[in-house]
Amino acid sequence: AERAGARRFRYADTLGILEPFNTAHIMRRLRAATGMEIEIHAHNDLGLATANSIAALRFGATHVNTTVNGLGERAGNAALEEVVMCLHHLHGFETGIEVRQFKAISQLVALASARPVPAGKSIVGDAIFSHESGIHVDGLIKNPRNYQSFDPEELGRQHNMVLGKHSGTKAIMRAYAELGSAITELQAQSILKQIRVYVLQHKAPPPVEDLHRFLLESVESLHAHS
Repeated sequence: AERAGARRFRYADTLGILEPFNTAHIMRRLRAATGMEIEIHAHNDLGLATANSIAALRFGATHVNTTVNGLGERAGNAALEEVVMCLHHLHGFETGIEVRQFKAISQLVALASARPVPAGKSIVGDAIFSHESGIHVDGLIKNPRNYQSFDPEELGRQHNMVLGKHSGTKAIMRAYAELGSAITELQAQSILKQIRVYVLQHKAPPPVEDLHRFLLESVESLHAHS
């Protein structure tokens, strides 16, 4: 094909059966055999499309097929947003792509395709910067790098501290500070009990009006027992 004038060879894992080690081995052999551009086309049937794409690029491929949200036949293809962020953060490679647009593009594609994006979808999911665990929130307050592989601001987003049954007092105190109320550790402990009851009953975090109510009730309760 190269002698006939072909410029690029596409290696297609249409069945989605490759894994990164095999991909690396194949790319090395292809790179040694030809000077053509090599393109990887990976499917996600085993959840390895992004990993295989990164392995291919690292060991000989020059181009990669991706789709927004990983949308594609069957389980989909390598997700554009995942490949770009992996290249940047794991290999220091700048693509020139405006990553702050990933969320908006993802939502547009999800709407147009009638394929909602899971909340936990890497890079573009609604919940990927949400933290509820008391240990995690405390660690994030001390240093955001403790529990986040990259700064959400890079994507034009921010951390979201979720109040729930796994929250700790540090998260409660931070939440009330953001509402303009400085509370004590003792108040936070009292409010946390109310939040846990609310979450168990409603299966959702309490709204702001209930947080204000919890604070008033905790103040009354502490005064009554003082």
